Parts: sequence; structure tokens; C-alpha cells
Amino acid sequence: MDGEATRNVPFWRSLRTKYVLTYLVTIAAVLMLLNTYPLLVSQDMVFKSKQTSLQSQASVMASALAGQEGLNREGVGRVMEVLGDTGLSRVMVTDPSGVVLYDTSASSVEQYALLYEIAGALRGRDEFRSDYISGAFCSRAAVPVTYRGMTLGAVYVDEVDAEQGRLLIGIQQTLRTISLIIAVVSATLAFIFSQALTRRLGQLLGAIRIVREGEYSHRVNIRGGDELSRLAGEFNALTGRLQTTEEARRRFVSDASHELKTPLASIRLLSDSILQNDHIDPETIQEFVGDIGDEAARLQRITEHLLTLTRLDAAAPVEAEPVEVAGVALRVEHMLEPLARAVEVSLKLNVPEGLMVKITRDDLYQILFNLVENGIKYNLPGGRVELYAQDWEGKVVIMVEDTGVGIPEEDIDKVFDRFYRVDKARSRAAGGTGLGLSIVRDTARRHGGDVSVQRRSSEGTRFVVTFPLCGEEAGA
Repeated sequence: MDGEATRNVPFWRSLRTKYVLTYLVTIAAVLMLLNTYPLLVSQDMVFKSKQTSLQSQASVMASALAGQEGLNREGVGRVMEVLGDTGLSRVMVTDPSGVVLYDTSASSVEQYALLYEIAGALRGRDEFRSDYISGAFCSRAAVPVTYRGMTLGAVYVDEVDAEQGRLLIGIQQTLRTISLIIAVVSATLAFIFSQALTRRLGQLLGAIRIVREGEYSHRVNIRGGDELSRLAGEFNALTGRLQTTEEARRRFVSDASHELKTPLASIRLLSDSILQNDHIDPETIQEFVGDIGDEAARLQRITEHLLTLTRLDAAAPVEAEPVEVAGVALRVEHMLEPLARAVEVSLKLNVPEGLMVKITRDDLYQILFNLVENGIKYNLPGGRVELYAQDWEGKVVIMVEDTGVGIPEEDIDKVFDRFYRVDKARSRAAGGTGLGLSIVRDTARRHGGDVSVQRRSSEGTRFVVTFPLCGEEAGA
């Protein structure tokens, strides 16, 4: 798969080839239109001009001949002599039966004129035909000679215009020259633009391959304000997030391994001490077994917390429901009151009834339990832990305050990191795993809430958890 991803793209399937071909096909279509449409329009204009000119000249001749009651060679010759040189290639006059009475080429006099235009004119129609042949316009026109409603004959004129043909050929050659220049320039620009485009895509592809190999710190630098530069920015943001996630994963694995190794090492040391000492007294054995039980309990807590975090990271769907904060708070108070009395810490609740949060009851219990338990464990004899809740600006705000040892300013932003402890020795002595606050934060965010920590102005710490308000109060 790696070889397939890294090999070169075939020439005919590459993006550069497709871009260049598309560009050139478009230009070719435009040039084809440029070389045909103007010529067709020019030919059509010349044809219309010839039709008007020849039919006008033929009509003048027919009018001059119409003054006679009948057409004959002598009469027609005199009229045509009076009209003089017409500048046409050929002029022919026939009688009603199609016999030629006058022909400037003098090749068909006294013969039948077997021409389509003359036949149409003898039937009373004006005929015209023009063709562009061998660089010249060959135009023919015929009109009837009428007198008092009778057709006396027909006038046929023929013109070969090479000058207009040469003008059209000149236009055609000019267009071809322009088209050739445009084609060369377009092909050059297409190659340059495609090279610039594929070079930037190549940079992005190379960066993707580097990141795929695990080099998450790599960044790609593509300048400009187009879609590719924005794509590069999104790629850099993605790799930055991957780098952060990978660093967090490695740190988490390292911390988890260390945290699991410590109780396991203690259990092994204590068990080896019992097994290797044949003369150990029962009291010492009981003490060692108690320590082993404590370490096993600690190992169990770490494992449970890790499983909880894994479940939160997996973002498995949950069946959230409106839960009243007061009921869960009373349950937490009931469960932690013995611990608080044991360490001489007082608990105080101030949670009004009716405050509803859309969450699972177990998740809300875990959040409140962890925060209150921390407040008790890291407190001082004679201290207190207070749990407040209120509706504030469309949110449910839950505050847990204690009068304990507090958190140093430099550790405020780190307390929610996994396995982070402010005082590692005190935390282990209190049975902490360094995962409780991470579970609180992830659980709150899973249900659309958030949690923050503040140092109290006097002493101790304040944790603030916010949730969207749920129930009739939210609608109000």
C-alpha cells in the first residue's frame, strides 16, 4: 500500500495533464470559433452586398429593355450599347423562349440559355446565386423583362470578384496568425500554471506522507489566499491537533504505566517479604497483608478511573434525562458525611429544589462526589466544604468551595490534566489517582457543560461547574 501511495501518477492520469488538456481544448474551441465565425459573417455580408448590387444592375437593364413591345437582337444591342460598359463579367439577354439575343461573351447567341437563373426569371422570379470558389466570389443574378404584365424575356448578369476574395483571404490569414500566437501563448501559460498548481499540490502531498510516517511536527508553507493555501492552513491545524493528541497519548501511557507500576511494585515487594521470611510474626504479616490490600484497592481505583476515561473518550451515546441537582447532592452528602467527620471537616449544602440538568444521574453523582471528596481529602482539621447551586443567566451553576490547602497559581491550569497532582506525596497518602478532576471535566463537557477552578481570596479552592438549564425554567 505504501508503494502504491508513493509511486508516480501515470502521465495521462495526472492532474497536470488533465489541467493542461482542459485548458488547451477550451482555447482550441475558442480559436476554432474565431477562425470560422468572422469568415462566415464576412461571406454573408459580401453575398448580401452582391445580391443587392447585381439585382439592381439587372433591374436597370430590364427597365431599359421593357420599353420595347418585343425583344430582338438589333433592339437589344442598341439598348445595351446605350447603357455602356457595366463592369460585369457577363451580360446575357434572352427572349421569352430562352433564346439568347445578347451575350457579352458572344458564345451563345441564337442558342438556348440553359441556366437555372434564366429559367426562373422567365417564370417571373428574381433569381440570385453567389459562391465563394478558389478565392473569388462568383455571383449570378437574373430578372424578368416585363411589359404590361407580359414577360418579354430575361436579363442575366454574371460577376467574378477576386478583389473581395483576396480581402477575405487576408482576413483569414490574419486570424490564423493571431490564433497561432494565442495558441503558443496559451500552451505556455497552461504549462506554467499547471506546474505551479501541481508543485503546490506536491508540497501538500509530501507533507501528508511525512505526517503519515509519524512526524506530526511537520508543517507545510503554501503562500497565497486561494483554496490551496486555506487547505494548507487546515492541514497545519490538523497536524497540530494530531501532535497535541499524540503527545497527550504518550504522556498518558507513560503516566498510566508509572501509576500502575507503583502499586504493583509495592504488592510484589510486600508479598516477597512475607514469602522469603520464615520467622515473620503474625502481627507483621497482618500489617503487610493490610498494605497489600490498600495497594490493591488503589490499583483498582486507578483501573476504574482509566476505564471511565476510556468510556468518555469513546463518546458512547448516553440516555440523558432531566435530573434534579438537589436529590443527587443529598445523596453525595449522605455518602461522604462519615469521611468528613473522620477528618473533622464540616459539610454544608445550599441547593434549591427544582434545578434540573439534562444528564444521567450517575454522571452528575460522579461529578459532585469527586469534587466534594477532593475538598474533604485536601482540607485541614476544622475546615469546611460547601456545595452551592443556583440558576444564573439561563444556566445551572454548581460551586464546590473548601477551606483546604489551596492550589498554587502556577498549577491552576494543569489540575484537570490526567495524572497531574499538585502535591504527589499528599495525593498518594489521600488515595488519589490524579484522574478524578479529568473525569469531572470530561463528563461535564460530554453533557454540554464545563468546569473551572479558582483560588479563593481568603483560603482554599472553588470549583465551578456550569450546565444548560433544563426544564420549565429554561423555557421561561
